[in-house]
Amino acid sequence: MTGIDKEVQPRIDYIVEPASGALQGRIRVPGDKSISHRAVILASLAGGTSVCDGFLDSADTRATVAAFQQMGVDMTLEGECLSVKGVGLNGLDAPSGILDLGNSGTSARLLLGVLAGQKFSSTISGDESLARRPMRRVADPLNAMHADVQTTSEGTLPAHITGNRRLRGINYELPVASAQLKSALLLAGLYAQGKTVITEPAPTRDHTERLLAHFGCPVTRSGRRITLESNTLRAGRLRIPGDISSAAFFLAAGSIVPGSDLVIEGVGINPTRHAVIEILNRMGADISVSNLDEGSAEPVADLRVKYRPLHGIPIPGDLVPVAIDEFPAIMAAACHARGETVLEGAAELRVKESDRIRALAEGLENMGVTVDVRPDGMRVTGGRPTSGVVQSHGDHRIAMAFSVAGLAAAGPVTVRDCKNVDTSFPGFIDYARQLGWEIREKSGIPDS
Repeated sequence: MTGIDKEVQPRIDYIVEPASGALQGRIRVPGDKSISHRAVILASLAGGTSVCDGFLDSADTRATVAAFQQMGVDMTLEGECLSVKGVGLNGLDAPSGILDLGNSGTSARLLLGVLAGQKFSSTISGDESLARRPMRRVADPLNAMHADVQTTSEGTLPAHITGNRRLRGINYELPVASAQLKSALLLAGLYAQGKTVITEPAPTRDHTERLLAHFGCPVTRSGRRITLESNTLRAGRLRIPGDISSAAFFLAAGSIVPGSDLVIEGVGINPTRHAVIEILNRMGADISVSNLDEGSAEPVADLRVKYRPLHGIPIPGDLVPVAIDEFPAIMAAACHARGETVLEGAAELRVKESDRIRALAEGLENMGVTVDVRPDGMRVTGGRPTSGVVQSHGDHRIAMAFSVAGLAAAGPVTVRDCKNVDTSFPGFIDYARQLGWEIREKSGIPDS
């Protein structure tokens, strides 16, 4: 914390100029945010010292780190290497106060699962944005496991978790495809008597399952069913790959700026995460994978994107749940594609850091793009967007998406309220400028 009241902090806007030439070069994006969160959690709960290379040091992951430090876990971060002295499953201390998780929905939902099994009581909260996000979807099945998790009457934070509960395993069918919900229940399952069995309506990212196995607690999968029946965790060394959700913005940018040729090195291409590559390639993009390495917990590869004109497509429904975080980047590319791009079955976008369907539609319309909004998606008619001023609504992925859209617009695009980009991609502008992206920051007075 800086000691400056949030209401008087300057707003940070991005000014994006249309690209004056091709984007060229090689970059290595920061570590995967989803894996970094989970690495902190499981390394803290394992016995012994774990070392996590490639850790993402961002506002969101710092929230997870700070929470476990409040519960007595000793961690050291040097560059991108995080060392964690794990305390074991039952070694956490009661925090001295409320665990403030800032803007991080992943921290909040996964911590609910961990805290449900502790001997002590605790309370978690977050900032204004996080306090609007639904938590009852996690609290209800945890309570079915004999936890005692109480949210507000609206099902939001703050949440109070009563300790010293004897959890029992659950056989639970997820009502929505949610990796965060699945992960919270698996983490609670580490403290439960009996098996914890989760059935997914559609595949979601499987980082928690992979990392549980990496830290010595294998889970089994049969079709859409995942079973946890062990509670053994041991320390280890982990390499965290580059975040494909961050790489997605550069894949989209390289696809819409003529002549571009970019390489993003060391990106995680987990099969439950790389749908963005398939979707963009179906739209006509030229994205190739090389130097594949499957020797660690997560597969890693280099991604090369070269400009090729895009065309709109109906996005296949089976790819929607596994590309949910990448749709801001995808729709930024879609507004430059020939024809219509149709997204359906993505109602989960309504309950992210912002209502991303509304935020994307408003911004695209401000740039002269025709958008037909649906409850669970949108239809975007591509062309050449105009200049304009768009609101990010404080959402890091919306801010970066419109930074991409502005690259091939008819004039400059101003993206308002971009400070939260640091929650997932610290240094985004510096990476962009390395490739010839004309983007700069401008400080302003916050909107009243």
